[in-house]
Amino acid sequence: MPTMLDRRTPAPVRKDPQVKARRRFHPLHWNFAGGLAGWLWLAIVVIPIYWIVITSLKLQDDYYDANPLAWPSDPTLENYRFVLENDFVRYFMNSVIVTVGSVGPAVLVSFMAAYAIIRGGAGSRFLRTVNGLFLMGLAIPLQAVIIPIYLIIIRIQMYDTLGAIIMPSLAFAIPLSVLVLANFIRDVPKELFESMRMDGATEWGTLWRLAFPLTRPALVTVTIYQGLTVWNGFVLPLILTQSPEQRTLPLALWEFQGQFSVNIPAVLAAVVLTTLPILTLYVIGRRQLLSGLTAGFGK
Repeated sequence: MPTMLDRRTPAPVRKDPQVKARRRFHPLHWNFAGGLAGWLWLAIVVIPIYWIVITSLKLQDDYYDANPLAWPSDPTLENYRFVLENDFVRYFMNSVIVTVGSVGPAVLVSFMAAYAIIRGGAGSRFLRTVNGLFLMGLAIPLQAVIIPIYLIIIRIQMYDTLGAIIMPSLAFAIPLSVLVLANFIRDVPKELFESMRMDGATEWGTLWRLAFPLTRPALVTVTIYQGLTVWNGFVLPLILTQSPEQRTLPLALWEFQGQFSVNIPAVLAAVVLTTLPILTLYVIGRRQLLSGLTAGFGK
């Protein structure tokens, strides 16, 4: 009589939880190289920031005597008072006007252009051509077209005005913003757009009531990135302005250095004050920024 083989699946062997815990926390499993690299990178980032802050709290005479990384024995805000009394507020407002005037319209136009390219680009030759022109704009560096920009600004009589900085900054912010927003809108399920259309929504209503809330992380991402780029811009204000009344913060930092000496604590105090608005914007939109960077290129 043939023997019946037992083909039942063997019961899974349960591992001892203590053994699993010992294996999980075994020293050989620790990533020493990754941890060391992380601490090294943290030191590279934090030490310069710490040096800038503590140096801005020192007097010019104490800067060369004390240990560069030692906390000042008599911290003072005299450098900040000196900076604020030397037209820092005017330079700050000029940078705010240039940044808001460039980034706000650029993000708005880029959002509507990206929506039109994704929703109607497949069947429109004109929109495909416009998308190609935006992509070509990514390959043009600022230094390659600074002379034509200068001549155009002179021809339209806008030299030495804040508008002369705003218009080129806006134009250079659009191509990358369109690319990021178009990739994000492409990830939105088409069923949502079709549902809105079946409910009677127009393209304008779908744009603002559906696409705008869903692309908020990408909008925050491009706003912070372009804001940081325009805020720190140096070439355009240097070439397209001349009078001190039209200078922005990067150019104003030159005001705190003389012909034969440099007041380094005052310069670093100005650097700290210049960094605060962008740092505040980053802290407020940090979650949306990380979400936009990780989800914008999902496909």
